[in-house]
Amino acid sequence: MTSASTQPALHRTFGLLQATAMNMSNMVGVGPFITIPLILAAMGGPQAMLGWILGALIALCDGMVWAELAAAIPSSGGTFEYLKVAFARTRLGRLLPFLFIWQFIFSGPLEIASGNIGLAQYLAYFIPLTPREMKWVAVGVGLLTVLLLYRKISSVGKLMVALWVGMIATILVVMISGFLRFDSRIAFSFPPHAFDFSRGFVLGLGSAMLIAMYDYLGYYSVCYIGDEVKNPSRTVPRSILISVIVVAAIYLTMNLSIIGVVPWKEAMRSQFIASEFMERIYGRAGGVLVTVMIVWTAFASVFALMLAYSRIPFAAARDGFFFSIFARLHPKGGFPHVSLLALGAVVIGAGFFSLDAVIKALITTRILIQFIAQIVAVHLVRKERGAVTTFRMAFYPLPSAVALLGWVYIFFTSGAPYFLGGLLTLVVGVIAYFIWSRS
Repeated sequence: MTSASTQPALHRTFGLLQATAMNMSNMVGVGPFITIPLILAAMGGPQAMLGWILGALIALCDGMVWAELAAAIPSSGGTFEYLKVAFARTRLGRLLPFLFIWQFIFSGPLEIASGNIGLAQYLAYFIPLTPREMKWVAVGVGLLTVLLLYRKISSVGKLMVALWVGMIATILVVMISGFLRFDSRIAFSFPPHAFDFSRGFVLGLGSAMLIAMYDYLGYYSVCYIGDEVKNPSRTVPRSILISVIVVAAIYLTMNLSIIGVVPWKEAMRSQFIASEFMERIYGRAGGVLVTVMIVWTAFASVFALMLAYSRIPFAAARDGFFFSIFARLHPKGGFPHVSLLALGAVVIGAGFFSLDAVIKALITTRILIQFIAQIVAVHLVRKERGAVTTFRMAFYPLPSAVALLGWVYIFFTSGAPYFLGGLLTLVVGVIAYFIWSRS
C-alpha cells in the first residue's frame, strides 16, 4: 500500500493573476452574448438594465460571503468544505455537504454544458449547422476541454491566462466599437409605462435578475481549488472582489454599447446579437471576426468551469463524503484525474440537451442548497472562530442579508416549474442521503 507521505500532492501555483483570470473567464464566457436578447425580452425594453445593476449588487454581497468563508477555510472544495466545517457541530454536519454534492451532480454539468451549447450556437453564425450537428459540436468541445485539463496545474495556469487575455480582447473590441457608434436615443428608448410597478414588472425583474446572475456566476470559481493557490486566505478573497467589480463594469458598459447601436426591439429577437452588432458596424468581416473571438471566450469559460468543478468530488471523497475512488490523484501530474474524467463524461452527455430551460433550472437548483446555506454558514463560522484577519465582510451582516433577500426573490419569481423543481431536488436529495448513510 502507498503511504500518505508518498502520495502525490496538489501544488500551489495559482497567484492573484491566475485566480482572477480563472474567475473572470468563468463569469464572462458566452453568457452575456447569448443572454442579452433574453434579458431585454424579460422586461420588454432597456429597463432590463436594472436587472444587471441589481444582479451586480447581489453578486458583490454574495461575493463577500464567499470571500470571508474562503479566508477562514482556505482549502479546495469551495461550498462543500465551507458547509462541512460550519455545520460540523450540528445535526446538519453531514447532510448539507452531501446535499451540495447531490445538487452539483445536476447543476455543475448543466452549467458547463450551457457554455458548450452557446459556443456551438455562435459557430452556426458562419458555419451552417443543423440542430443535431450543433449538439455534436457541444460534445466535441467537452472532449477537447478534458484533454487540455488532463495535465499538471502549472501548465493549466499558463493556459488560463492566455484564454483570459483573449476574453478581455473580445470584450474591448465590442465595447470600443459600440461607443464609437453609440446613440443615446436608441439606447434609452423606453416603452410606455416601462417602470410602472405591477405584478408583471415584479416577475419580469426577477427573471431579468436570474439571467443576470447566471452571467455573473463564477466569481467564486477559484474557491474550488484553494489547495492550489498561493497564500489562499488573502489571494482568494481579493480575486473574488476584483472579479465581481470588473465584470459588473464590463457587463453594464458592453450592454449599453450594443443597445446603443442595435434597437432593443431588434436585439431581443437576435440569435447572434454580438455578431450582428459588429456586422452592422464593420460588415460581414466584422461579424465573423467577433464570432471567432466569442467562441474563444466561451471556451475559456468552459475550461475554467471544468477545472474548478473537477475538484469538488475530489474534495468530498478525500474527506469521506463521496466515493473514495474520486480522491485519487494522477501519479505523475498530481491532479484529480478520476474526478475530471467522471465530470467530463456527464458534461458530454448533457451537451445533447437544449439550452431553453437550462439557465433557470441550474440556478434554482443551487439557490437553496448552496447560496442560502452558505449565508448561514458564514454566521456560524464567525460565531465559532470570530472574524478572520485576512478578510472581513464590510458592514457585517448587511451584505449577507442583501444576498439572502436577492436569492429568495429570484427563486420565487423564477416560475412554478423551476422553484418546484428546486424543492424536489432538495427532497429527493434528503431521501438519497438517508439511503447512503444507512448503507
